[in-house]
Amino acid sequence: MPHAPQVLILESAGLGDRSYVVHDGRDALVIDPQRDIDRVEALVADHGLAITHVAETHIHNDYVTGGLELARRHDADYVVPIGVDLGFIARALGDRDSFDVGTLRAEVLHTPGHTPHHVSFAVSTADSPGVVFTGGSLLYGSVGRPDLVAPDLVTRQAHDQWQSAHRLADLLPGETSIYPTHGFGSFCSATQTQGTSSTLSRELAINPALVDGEAEFVARTLAGLDVFPSYYAHMGPANAAGPADVDLSPAAPADPAELRARILRGEWVVDLRARSIYAAGHVPGAMNFDLSGSFVSYLAWMVPWGTPITLLGDTADEIARAQRELVRVGIDRPAGAVPGGLDRWLVDPSVASVTRRVSFEQLATEWREDSEALVLDTRQILEWEAGHVEGAVLMPFYEIPARIGEIPRDRTVYAYCGSGYRASAAASVLRNAGLDRIVHVDDSFSNAAAAGLPIIVPARQHREPGWTWIASRASVRTFHENVAGTASPS
Repeated sequence: MPHAPQVLILESAGLGDRSYVVHDGRDALVIDPQRDIDRVEALVADHGLAITHVAETHIHNDYVTGGLELARRHDADYVVPIGVDLGFIARALGDRDSFDVGTLRAEVLHTPGHTPHHVSFAVSTADSPGVVFTGGSLLYGSVGRPDLVAPDLVTRQAHDQWQSAHRLADLLPGETSIYPTHGFGSFCSATQTQGTSSTLSRELAINPALVDGEAEFVARTLAGLDVFPSYYAHMGPANAAGPADVDLSPAAPADPAELRARILRGEWVVDLRARSIYAAGHVPGAMNFDLSGSFVSYLAWMVPWGTPITLLGDTADEIARAQRELVRVGIDRPAGAVPGGLDRWLVDPSVASVTRRVSFEQLATEWREDSEALVLDTRQILEWEAGHVEGAVLMPFYEIPARIGEIPRDRTVYAYCGSGYRASAAASVLRNAGLDRIVHVDDSFSNAAAAGLPIIVPARQHREPGWTWIASRASVRTFHENVAGTASPS
């Protein structure tokens, strides 16, 4: 029997989150499990463990939990923070409550800030300094963002994050290992995180919540917030109501005629292939969300919520991966799925659409030759404010589906982002809407200046607490004002 808590990590890279299994060699506590609980079950089976407890650090805003289903299936205690209205029965525990998991003792510590009810779980044995599962409280070099609950709570929550971080540092030994749920690319992180492991001692040296004074920390945190994904609005209510059991069975197939009919009805047919392959030939009207990277965050952010989605991919395995990621954010059943290629998706593959791709160097040359061209910066607001191509106009990728009507159809439109990924999605949505003169700038933004495109850094916008709840167009001049003044670089 081990003398210290043993921790197993489950990565959900697409969302930038982790779930955990902490055990004593026999009994296990699962913390913040994602919706696809078969991964958890396989992991505990491989280690010969029995799940006795499942716990949530908070009611999650960025994914649908698998905790309720997992607890039911294993007849385990389902531990949740006290003070939350839930649509199901669970064991609600508050500050300094504790419970045993075999030879382990788990203590609940109230650590508000990411949400008002947020808790951390300090797990230890009599002869071990233990570990602490901090959810969206103390992250590696950062904290969870404080603006996900309500705009009038943002400032209070930021102060709470500072105080919660100090509380953990005061209550627990410096050698305590920290295991956060967020902070590995998650939009739930307030600022950039650092590393993939840490201890309280390390955080005392690097984490702004523990290094800065309270007022300085709050100001820095509020200034660093950008708009968060719109689908977050659906996650909390789903988790509080009690998510339905997950279904990962294959979706129904669809033939070329049905794919075309779905596109014409306004449904989304999503091509999961790499953007270079997609650009070379794709189903007319299909959207491109490359399965690599943060596929699920960007797709769920851009698609009008509730729109039926059909998945296209090279293989059935790729489609299954995409379906698994989608259920994590509550998109439970694709309308259809078709593995293969253009010969499976089109009656005549020769009619496939192509999307022109250029580098920033090509953009610079072509823009000088066509001063009427429109260059869209599809990044987020803070990226724009850190520096953007002079003469470009801001239309963040997540606003594009609702603002297509603002884009002129008689001009060539170039779309760029930070790497080319979001611009590919944006370009595909624009082409789906019938804008034929769309060019995808598939290049790293770091190459823009070297290509001779002037980069300007605008004066930083003043941020009122809760500004991330306001439409992002409010932080810059209106799109029409920008378009009216657009000119090619000299």
